[in-house]
Amino acid sequence: MALKEARLYEKENAKVRCNICAHHCSIAEDGYGVCRTRQNRDGKLYTLIYSSVSSAHMDPIEKKPLYHFFPGTLVFSLGTISCNFRCKHCQNWSISTAKVGKDYTTEMPPEEAVSRAKESGCEGIAWTYNEPAIWFEYTYDSAKLAKREGLYTVYVTNGYMSEEALNEIEPFLDAANVDVKAFSEDFYHNICGAKLKPVLETCERMLEKKMHIELTYLIIPGYNDSEDELKKFSEWAVNLNASIPVHFSSFYPAHQMRDVPPTSIEIMEKAHEIAKGAGVEYVYLGNVPDHEYENTFCPECGELLIERSGYHVRKRISKPECPECGRKINVRL
Repeated sequence: MALKEARLYEKENAKVRCNICAHHCSIAEDGYGVCRTRQNRDGKLYTLIYSSVSSAHMDPIEKKPLYHFFPGTLVFSLGTISCNFRCKHCQNWSISTAKVGKDYTTEMPPEEAVSRAKESGCEGIAWTYNEPAIWFEYTYDSAKLAKREGLYTVYVTNGYMSEEALNEIEPFLDAANVDVKAFSEDFYHNICGAKLKPVLETCERMLEKKMHIELTYLIIPGYNDSEDELKKFSEWAVNLNASIPVHFSSFYPAHQMRDVPPTSIEIMEKAHEIAKGAGVEYVYLGNVPDHEYENTFCPECGELLIERSGYHVRKRISKPECPECGRKINVRL
């Protein structure tokens, strides 16, 4: 067990309050937070997963998905176990429901993670597969080291981290893909065991800090796919910043929602139409192989700028502007 005293907590008599995520768990002696990875021991809060790694892979950055952040590069991707959400549709449920001390992980100190990233030819390191905020102490230490070694850093997150946590890691975190799971509090309460508002606030704070962010919205038939909800989400995204890339992803039956059908291509294309109609400049469809909406087009003149087939990327630009009309493009190359 990778035991380490936690960051960002305060004592409340015999209890401690964890300030890593928006749950702000008040944890009794010997108790655990919602994420099941942080425990109160003798009035101190400890993380039980400091350097515990469940998954480690070289991935295309497009897999995160990040389409406007160093496209075509490889990123060393790490995950641990558990989560601070209880999503009934979780695609990575085998690790998000795993129990500390009972499921297989290996130990990988930050120094080893960064050296493996560099040795494998990756240009960055990402914390993904499950929620990286619950792994805060490890990702913070690793991100500081990664930046010193010239690597970019990425969170693939549900956006539930606290303002305090974001403030601490922001100097060492370059980009994030935030999974906005729906645009209703009822969905978040009933399907995820969380709230929508803190997620939206995290996106706003990231933008204020000038981090590169992209948004993912997994479309689940019958749950978050109404035209009204998709329109409200798209309008919020435009109000946040119209140039933030939005990825609509197709649902496949998983975990406790195996009786729900996959998302139809018609619903996916309708979401694209709604988002573009609302003013989102870059809209992508995920889990829809070889669709034209995997490509990046200039929002001004429609010029093809980045062509994608699966994870094969062909860049037609060498600087963040359209070669045809000169329009500024929100992309880091």
